Amino acid sequence: MTKLPRGLSGKEVVKTLQRAGFYLKRQKGSHFVLRRDNPFAQVVVPDHKSVDTGTLSNILDGADLSIEDFIELLK
Repeated sequence: MTKLPRGLSGKEVVKTLQRAGFYLKRQKGSHFVLRRDNPFAQVVVPDHKSVDTGTLSNILDGADLSIEDFIELLK
């Protein structure tokens, strides 16, 4: 099982999710709301210097992405 990357900022996570077909729906305070229309998914990404691994895991679950897919998009 591949481990989640550590030390990613919220903006890095947003850029990676945009490569997966998500777009920025809105920003409220320090949180980005991203949406993908087909298949529908909506996730909230905090704009932190470092996103916790538990938070990143929940984001990937909501985005229906595996850790391996996310790492590939991160490159």
